[in-house]
Amino acid sequence: MNKIKKILAPTDLSDLSAVGVRYALEMAREINAEVIVHHVIPVGEDWVPPRVESGAVRDFMTKETVALDKFLREKFSDCSNLAQVRQKVEFGGAYGNIVELAERESVDLIVMSTHGRTGLSHMLLGSVTENVIARAPCPVVAIPVGKRGTPGVKAA
Repeated sequence: MNKIKKILAPTDLSDLSAVGVRYALEMAREINAEVIVHHVIPVGEDWVPPRVESGAVRDFMTKETVALDKFLREKFSDCSNLAQVRQKVEFGGAYGNIVELAERESVDLIVMSTHGRTGLSHMLLGSVTENVIARAPCPVVAIPVGKRGTPGVKAA
């Protein structure tokens, strides 16, 4: 097995995704790897009007970058300085951007939370984690998030 030097930790800035980011940060600390914390701003074809001011898009990107920085400061102040962390914010589709960034950055491992949806909600919403696993250029560690937001604790 190759040495893991770069870990991608996707987040939607939710408490559920924080579990995966924490796992990635703690793993990186143990193996001296870099973590790229990646936030994708979801967009669709109808999201941006055809003649939008570029300043509005830039302002929205700035707002989301500030939100990611705040998310990391508030939730990971105890461990973010123990590993090399880089932040990346992009517009796009979650799993597509995650896979593309993993390819561009030659990531060795993707670590992400899975919401654990099953049944109808899974069929209607799809699964970002499932799509990343199917398309990723590297191994993916899917951290199940339970009722209390801890890895491996299933909802009762």
